[in-house]
Amino acid sequence: MDDIQSDMKTIFRMLVFSPDIQAASLLQRYIEAIEHLRQVLGFKNAQQEAQTEEEARAYLGHLQHAMEMMVTEIQVNRCIQNPLDLFRLFRTVAPDAAARHANHYRQTLVQVGRYLAPEPRFVPGLVDEVFERLPEIKHPLLRGIWLHHELIRIHPFVDGNGRVGRMAKNWLLMYELYPPIFIYGLSDRQRYIHYISDSFAELEVEPDRFHASTYGFFADELRRVKASTGFILQRMLRDADQLFGDEDMELRPHRNA
Repeated sequence: MDDIQSDMKTIFRMLVFSPDIQAASLLQRYIEAIEHLRQVLGFKNAQQEAQTEEEARAYLGHLQHAMEMMVTEIQVNRCIQNPLDLFRLFRTVAPDAAARHANHYRQTLVQVGRYLAPEPRFVPGLVDEVFERLPEIKHPLLRGIWLHHELIRIHPFVDGNGRVGRMAKNWLLMYELYPPIFIYGLSDRQRYIHYISDSFAELEVEPDRFHASTYGFFADELRRVKASTGFILQRMLRDADQLFGDEDMELRPHRNA
């Protein structure tokens, strides 16, 4: 978290204290880097969940609409803050499922890996509790990651829970001026599934402990934030046209920043 904060302070110092001409160029690089991360977020989410090319195109369109909605809300100083916002995301990222189950949480049991999500009768209260407790988490990075973790654990909707959870997290992160993050590549996806499924299983047995797998999930998410902030720094300092490359996240694309 300290490394991420250092990246963000460096970025904003460059924008605020550079000479006018240089600052204008740096601001443009910053905006373009954020836009690139937003595009990659959509592509990677669609790629991760779609089964066919046609489905991937549809998912991408829905995710782009969700991003536009979130950015519009951030522009008027509004972050995700209640179940109504969650339903807005659900209707945007999974409109077909939302049309079949308009303004309703799921009514069936669902299994996430080896973890059985809460019974439908508990879902409304659990979602309400998440948003009631969310302000208690003071650091925005931890707040966003916890929101993601809990939404996937509750699995409130009949479909689209992964997309909704990841977009909800990024809404909160971007509102707090952090870059969006995403699961990048097969090995990153496997690591994500390993940590989150083990966390769910361990919390089901001992709900009041912060387990090693839960710690691993949080640390892995923070690593993704660090990769995004490092990418922005490289775009601003070195290569204005650099893309978020094909390397595995373990190679840490921010390492030379």
